[in-house]
Amino acid sequence: MTESAQRKGYVHSLESFGSVDGPGVRYIIFLSGCAMRCQFCHNPDTWNMQSGKLYTADQLLDQAERYRSYWGSKGGITVSGGEPLLQIDFLTELFQKAKERGIHTTIDTSGNPFTREEPFFGKFNELMKYTDLLMLDIKEIDEEKHQTLTAQSNKNILDLAKYLSEIQKPVWIRHVLVPERTDYDEDLKKLDAFIQTLDNVEKVEILPYHTLGTFKWEELGISYPLEGINPPTSERIANAEKLLHISK
Repeated sequence: MTESAQRKGYVHSLESFGSVDGPGVRYIIFLSGCAMRCQFCHNPDTWNMQSGKLYTADQLLDQAERYRSYWGSKGGITVSGGEPLLQIDFLTELFQKAKERGIHTTIDTSGNPFTREEPFFGKFNELMKYTDLLMLDIKEIDEEKHQTLTAQSNKNILDLAKYLSEIQKPVWIRHVLVPERTDYDEDLKKLDAFIQTLDNVEKVEILPYHTLGTFKWEELGISYPLEGINPPTSERIANAEKLLHISK
């Protein structure tokens, strides 16, 4: 197959030395496109899929491997977004070729596109053959609050977490802690109880809300829904970590 005939994916941006998006040092590929409208999103410029630049899988992997000497035994590539599962065909080809090169593969996902219906479910299972780790962002355990926060249901997201446990695919659970939105003791306890039902969770992380991406909302002419809400205090972060049994 010629390069011009290869499948291409929409890429928003690339990061050469990611240290918080999976084990070791990671090459981060941010794919374009997302159906969720999280009120705290720091990358609203990724929502439109076709705003990205087109790459083939080989082009991305060739760039990534320039930094392979920094990865050590734990590093590799992480595909984030946006929502990478919206480009599942391209992602599968990318990861299949990555495994042929001996590269560790991680997906950072909100889980929003997941369904056990075909054709997605079959494609997802094919993708899992080449995926070493998923970082699953559970925005809010309460369905009603989740819909308010993201404009989407969390039912299929929680079902994805259950399915990944069924197939014993390693997962890191992430939760963005937002005052007045996701920082409720009762919900954190429910999230912890849910996580305890899963057999595949290697790590749980609290990601404190920040306002570093608010300028992007302004540039896009979108009203920022969390105006006036400050990042969580160190006490509330410690409280969430305690309720989610996160040990430092």
